[in-house]
Amino acid sequence: MTTDSPTPDTGPELLPIATTARTRAALRTLIRPDRGLALTGIGILVAATAVGLLVQPLLGRIVDIVADGRPAGDLTLPVVLLVAVAVVQGLTTTLGLTRIARLGETVLARLRERFVERALNLPADRLERAGAGDLTARVTGDVARVAEAVRSALPEMARSVLAIVLTLGALALLDVRFLLAALLAVPVQLLTARWYVRRALTLYADQRVANGAQQQQLLETIGGAVTVRGHRLEEQHTERSAERSRKAVDLTMRSVNLVLGFYGRLHIAEYIGLAAVLIAGFWLVRDGAVSIGTATAAALYFHSLFGPVNAALVLLDDAQSAAAGLARLVGVTDLAEQPEPAAGEPAAGKAEAGKAAPASVPRQRIASSEAAVTVHAVSHAYGPGRPVLHEVSLTLEPGEHVALVGTSGAGKSTLARIVAGVQQPTSGSVTAPAGTGSAAAGAGEHPVVLVTQEVHVFTGTLAEDLRLARPDASDADLRTALATVHALEWAEALPEGLATVVGEGGHRLDPARAQQLALARLVLADPALAVLDEATAEAGSAGARVLERSAEAALAGRTALVVAHRLTQAVAADRVVVLEAGRVVESGPHDELRDADGPYAALWHAWSGSRTTAPHP
Repeated sequence: MTTDSPTPDTGPELLPIATTARTRAALRTLIRPDRGLALTGIGILVAATAVGLLVQPLLGRIVDIVADGRPAGDLTLPVVLLVAVAVVQGLTTTLGLTRIARLGETVLARLRERFVERALNLPADRLERAGAGDLTARVTGDVARVAEAVRSALPEMARSVLAIVLTLGALALLDVRFLLAALLAVPVQLLTARWYVRRALTLYADQRVANGAQQQQLLETIGGAVTVRGHRLEEQHTERSAERSRKAVDLTMRSVNLVLGFYGRLHIAEYIGLAAVLIAGFWLVRDGAVSIGTATAAALYFHSLFGPVNAALVLLDDAQSAAAGLARLVGVTDLAEQPEPAAGEPAAGKAEAGKAAPASVPRQRIASSEAAVTVHAVSHAYGPGRPVLHEVSLTLEPGEHVALVGTSGAGKSTLARIVAGVQQPTSGSVTAPAGTGSAAAGAGEHPVVLVTQEVHVFTGTLAEDLRLARPDASDADLRTALATVHALEWAEALPEGLATVVGEGGHRLDPARAQQLALARLVLADPALAVLDEATAEAGSAGARVLERSAEAALAGRTALVVAHRLTQAVAADRVVVLEAGRVVESGPHDELRDADGPYAALWHAWSGSRTTAPHP
């Protein structure tokens, strides 16, 4: 596969990461639709925690009964109340945590849906600059980290914070001096939290970036294994993978040491606070200010804080990691809402984001009776100093088939994506058709369909995969589309015909059949304009002619722009447009250009000469 965009010398330009303020705002937006559920869940947890705080006074009451030498029968009431408290607290805690968990799952689902929706709308050239590894790391690792925090950290954090606040209030009710003694642990805990947070946020963000870089390197090495072996680059790629893995491991070990130091400081705070409460209890009992039972209850209250305080502070680990992941997800969703900057302007998501001017003039729709497509002075660059297209102007008449040819890097794929509306140009405009046909991808909503050499077969039945283009298509419509692209025979020969599961974990389709499936989807969508970007390139020589026949049938009766991988596609086109270094240098019928002494003639002679020595099957 060839690409028009040059490889940056400084490495991939990672997708942006949202600021802390923006991440918090996005989180509030996600929770806002379920405020009632959040308030109800928190209210129930408050009640459950308040009921649980009756345990310590009841135990203190039992201590006083025993210390005063009262009859054993006096223990009945406090023991029965302890059992009742346990039952009520258990039920209310379960109900409250269930509601909090439901809130978390709802918010998580909303976040995933929004992320997928926005990620699908990211500009193609922006993804190319970032590399697949960065987006893959966010889709997998960051989403998983946020999901883990929502499912475990959020309910536990809510319960811990409530327990801390209400327990401190209960200590004050026993005697304010118990509260003052307990608060001696707070400075150590706050310093510990500050020490941890200041280091954790940056560390976890760096860790996620390192993991993304590691995945990117693995994807490049594995995906390009044939090229790597062909050029004897195994050692270099192995060293790059090892280097990025070492960096990821180093950051992981730093995070482990950070957590160990965090726990050690928390234990010191616990000892200081418990010792202060016990000493205060000793003095107060000696002076007759409180009973032994009350002092016992105070010590038990503080001891019961060990769990919630440690949980809340330890959950800072999950919270910081999840916050770093959430910021990376929000950065992607925000980027999808922003226009791409023009060449020379800062990329979206950086400090100057939001000041960039719109990347292009909006695409306009016109009636099908006019020119099908008009490309006017379109230029495009993948960054400062990396121009790909230079003021390209082109007109496709209704029903005309135009083949786009040129050497690798001439700008063919970029122009095809711009005409299809998948990518916006740096400057210039594209006027597209208003959409005609019986099922123009949603009643003319998407009058242009792009088919590339990178075809994805979605997991599901063959019928479901086809209906992605037209959900209301009948089985007869599916068979007609398959027959049009000469794929019905093999489709019906599958184990369960149209009901055969294909894609990941299902029946595997070879590249030629996968491409025929994509062409059948094009037929079902019935767009006014079809753009094929080397759509027969992945078939290899054996399936080239079959796919070319399928493509020709799929394009019949519609306007088409075809990036020609093989010049046989140019021969069949109504007109050939030759791109050279991002400029149109020739345009005309195949025979006319072949007989002229120009760039196309040179391409044709070179290509046909290679066919003579190695005949096309």
